[in-house]
This record gives sequence, structure tokens and C-alpha cells, in this order.
Amino acid sequence: MSGHSKWSTIKYKKGAKDIQRGKLFAKLARAVEIAARDGGGDPAMNATLALAIQKAKDASMPNDNIDRAIKRGTGDVAATHYDEIWYEGYGAGGVALFVQVLTDNRNRAASAVRSTFTRHNGNLGEPGSVGYLFVQKGYLIAAGDEDEIMLAALEAGAEDVRPSDGQYEVITPPAELAVVRAALDGAGIRVESAEVTHLPMTTIALGEESARSVLRLVDALEELDDVQAVYANFDISEDVMAAVAG
Repeated sequence: MSGHSKWSTIKYKKGAKDIQRGKLFAKLARAVEIAARDGGGDPAMNATLALAIQKAKDASMPNDNIDRAIKRGTGDVAATHYDEIWYEGYGAGGVALFVQVLTDNRNRAASAVRSTFTRHNGNLGEPGSVGYLFVQKGYLIAAGDEDEIMLAALEAGAEDVRPSDGQYEVITPPAELAVVRAALDGAGIRVESAEVTHLPMTTIALGEESARSVLRLVDALEELDDVQAVYANFDISEDVMAAVAG
């Protein structure tokens, strides 16, 4: 498992202890709204919306919140217009960061992202400077019997299944994520998380000092209201991850 994926999973398990639930719900609702705006409000006809709804439900977001977000996206109720912007930059050790922003104020978002990079010893790069280092994939974390997971996932169209910390990473083409998720659910396999993400094609190993610096930068970016997701290509060993997570 890449360092960033592992760190994200650790924080996912901690849940509301580290992330204000209201802020988390706001970001999940924004993703639902944008998906409905771009592809329509019927999840049966809009795979991106279906995935956004499932991710919101995985986080225990109330159905009423999800329904309101869909209605804002389809124009049934008044809504703020959000623009999607990608920022690219670097952290300690030359780690690449690819930052997705959904904002109703481009100037505010740009200022916040830039100042966050600066405060945490990072640097913004030019458009195209790091995006090519990442590839969009479906990404699931599943728990259970290895043979059962591999059989269900690969038969449903997964590209790879990798063991990690007693669980398994399941990598899929983005369009097949929902199908693979349904196959795992149907086989009685517990899915800890599922999302369309950007995985690094190569990673940079970090020592403890650089790891702490990069993780502070990632966490600070993720705390910004306009930032929807942060992707990075760092890799951190088990020992170093245990030290920084502890």
C-alpha cells in the first residue's frame, strides 16, 4: 500500500476523532452535488453519482443530506456554483502532491492553497508538473479471506489484489469500481472503503523527519474547506508510519 493510501486509511478508521463530522459531510455533499450537476440525479444512470452516494453512506451521512445535495446538483433547489481546480506541488523529500479543489471563489482557494504549501515547507508547481505521475483508478480496502477476495474481485473486473496489514487493496479501472464493490458485498466480504482515486505510478520513500513534514502538509491541505482531495506519491515504511501515526 502506498504511504498516502495507508495514511488515508488510518485517518478513515479514526473518523470523527480527527475530522470534524460537519466538515467531512460538507465535502461529501459537494461531491454528490457536482456529480448530479454533471451527469444527472439518477444514480442508476450516473455511475459517478452512485459512487459519491455510496462514499457518503459509508461515512454515515444522513439520507436527507444526500437527497438535498442531489437536488442542488440537478437545480431543483438553489445552489452555489463550484469550479473544479487542480493544484500541483511538492513537499519535503521531493514528494509530489496533486490537489483537487471544488470552490465558489477561485481567489480564496488559490490564496489558501498557496499559503498552506508555504507554511509547511512545500512549493506550488506549474500546471502539469506532477499530474502525469498519477493514474486514476478505483481503490477499495477489503477484509476477509484472501482467496475469497481475490476470486470475487478478479472475476468482477479488478486489475489487482494486494495484501496489506491483514487487509487487501483492490485496484480496479475507475468505471468498474461499483461493479467490483457489488461483487465483494454480494460475497459477504467487508469493504472498509471504496473510492475513485489517483494512485502514484512511482513512490518516494521517506524517513521520519520528512514523513512528519509531508503528513503535516497533507493534513493542512485536507483541512481547507475548498480542498476536496489530496493525492501524494510518498511511501513510508511500517516502522516510520507507526512512529508518526502514534
